[in-house]
Amino acid sequence: MAKAIHSMIRVLDEARSVKFYESAFGLSVADRFDFPDFTLVYLRNAEADFEVELTINKGRAEPYDLGTGYGHIAFAVDDLDAEHARFESLGLEPRKIVAFERDGALLARFFFVSDPDGYKIEVLQRHGRYR
Repeated sequence: MAKAIHSMIRVLDEARSVKFYESAFGLSVADRFDFPDFTLVYLRNAEADFEVELTINKGRAEPYDLGTGYGHIAFAVDDLDAEHARFESLGLEPRKIVAFERDGALLARFFFVSDPDGYKIEVLQRHGRYR
């Protein structure tokens, strides 16, 4: 059986991205590997083994084209309203909370936020299949 272990994104500014993921999701640097042309930074928290891998290509100054293929990564939280308020207090500009229903029953409550490089992140209330 396969196990998901990380998702990689390319970022321009290591410090700015690490600060965002630390303040938004409590992720901290688990490993950092510096190479001549790029640096890999693995972020995680105590909640799960799954990591966000930041790839910083040295010498790149222009933003990455996110294209039309990237969707989002998602994090589940215990108190969506409190997290939304915390994101606002940090100046992270979360979008409004949305309640998504199917057949009259709540499927999910969530909001989106973008990281410094424009990657979309969904923050979901722990509920049903989203744990």
